[in-house]
Amino acid sequence: MNLLPKAFEHQLVSIPLAHIVPQTEVSRETKTSAAYRQITASIKEIGLIEPLAVFPRSPTEYLLLDGNLRFEVLKETGATEAKCILSTDDEAYTYNRRINAIPPIAQHLMLLQALRNGLTEERIARSLNVDIAVIRAKRDMLNGICAEAVEMLRDHKLNAKIFSVMRKMKPLRQVEVAEHMIANSAFSYTFISALLYGTKSDCLIDAPKRREAKPGMDAATIRFSKESDSLLTDLRGLEDSFGRDALTLTVCQRYVEGLLKNPKVVRYMEKKHRESLVALQLWLEKRQLAA
Repeated sequence: MNLLPKAFEHQLVSIPLAHIVPQTEVSRETKTSAAYRQITASIKEIGLIEPLAVFPRSPTEYLLLDGNLRFEVLKETGATEAKCILSTDDEAYTYNRRINAIPPIAQHLMLLQALRNGLTEERIARSLNVDIAVIRAKRDMLNGICAEAVEMLRDHKLNAKIFSVMRKMKPLRQVEVAEHMIANSAFSYTFISALLYGTKSDCLIDAPKRREAKPGMDAATIRFSKESDSLLTDLRGLEDSFGRDALTLTVCQRYVEGLLKNPKVVRYMEKKHRESLVALQLWLEKRQLAA
């Protein structure tokens, strides 16, 4: 069996920054971006997390394949060397070209784990270069959300603000709303606001006397949310009866097959119901071919 060649060496190595050659120069605009400031804050607070990827051209020259911003931040902070992973190929095309963003629920769970491990909210905020209120909001994001709805939405990319709307609903309605969003691939704040508007008062935590449509929520969106409720109810009814109906159909098919194998029944139908007999025999042939 031919094994694929390894793409990296197994061990990390410390390489002087003076021996690393970047392929591009970081622009002034990039240095003023939020991402650059966040990387700077993270490296200052907890150091380099993800090693640089480099390709050794010689014992004293390494081509930087991935980590251009991290490399620039390290130089600006006065570092003299960095942990690197050695690539066996000088091709940089595959690095960070397809990045999977972490869903909000996964971010929330990671934050809770970090807090359980002893990190403080203040240090996390400094590391991410955000206000501590942002960290606390992420920490409390799922308060009041039932476990079933969380499990359904945990792998979806969605607007984290939707949970502030779901929190106004009772658990059963939260699950229904999660089903709506998944069925329609719609996870926006506007969509869930429309679902909230179409929610019956007895499905809300605090039922308001009168709910008014919010800006940006047109009549078509509200009507769609109500129609979705009706369709979802019909779908549940079909799911409940599907197994029973499928079993009934199978039994009926076997019974008809048995009748068509009885010569007396066939002779009778030829005389009295010839068209029905031809249709049933054609159906039986198609069924046998499909099997």
